[in-house]
Amino acid sequence: MKILLLGAAGFIGTNLALALSKDKNNIITAVDSNINFFAPILHNIDNIKLTETSICNDCDFDNILNGQDVIYHLLSTNIPSTSNQHIPQELVANVIFSAKLFESCVKNCIKKIIFISSGGAVYGKESACPLSEKTSTNPISSYGIQKITIEKLLYLYRYLYGIDYRIIRLANPYGPYQRPNGVLGAVTTFTYKALKKEDIIVYGDGSVIRDFIYIDDAIRGILQISEGNSDYRTFNLGCGYGTSIKALLNIISQALKMKLNVVYKDGRKSDVPVNYLDISRFESCYGKLNPISLEDGIKNTANFLIKNYKLK
Repeated sequence: MKILLLGAAGFIGTNLALALSKDKNNIITAVDSNINFFAPILHNIDNIKLTETSICNDCDFDNILNGQDVIYHLLSTNIPSTSNQHIPQELVANVIFSAKLFESCVKNCIKKIIFISSGGAVYGKESACPLSEKTSTNPISSYGIQKITIEKLLYLYRYLYGIDYRIIRLANPYGPYQRPNGVLGAVTTFTYKALKKEDIIVYGDGSVIRDFIYIDDAIRGILQISEGNSDYRTFNLGCGYGTSIKALLNIISQALKMKLNVVYKDGRKSDVPVNYLDISRFESCYGKLNPISLEDGIKNTANFLIKNYKLK
């Protein structure tokens, strides 16, 4: 199978490429805008080709997609907390880009598109948790608007051209190869800050609730969905339960056996107060997910950070 990963140098892309490469029948083209963004481990795998190219509205989509079977669309130019700052520009960069990508997918007879959407941003703040795939989508961030619009574009392209696709509304993944820069990924960032004995910044009073999923469990679920034969095309993927930021901090403290330095700041308008996913559709199709515990996931993440960032 010839597989193209767009946005492959990121957290999910790196772990997905590693998982896909285990099947030596897969020929993986990992695409991102800078070859230096790729983790060193990806440079030495025989069935992964790393490709540096500008990924924008004006790029040569046909050249990038030529000869591929499956496309994983992992790209986004923003994150929820900053996406409301430049709404028109971000809509162009993400929605128009995706429409042009799907046009090229039709032209190049791509067999399937896998789009990583957001279980945290598409639903908004009005609905009761756990959130099912049938829950109304009323995003409060431009990021969520972009994700749900791209989902609707996929539906349209299937209606018009019969193209196959799967949408994965992913919760909050964490773990190895996530960059602990404090911009995205509370679990990884908080764990990194704790190990460095630095201040951990929390927006609001810590009552915000999220669905955190360890990256190995997320990748396993993504592959089951992308390679499965279910009639469903949209799936939530998370642990299926919520954890408050306060509880997360306590678990990190217990897992690392250390006291944390926590600094609380004003909450952000883009933060949904409570968000965790109903994953019963996924489990009815592919069996119980049985994700590892948050404490064990934090310990795994800490071990990776210690080794790769030389924290001890």
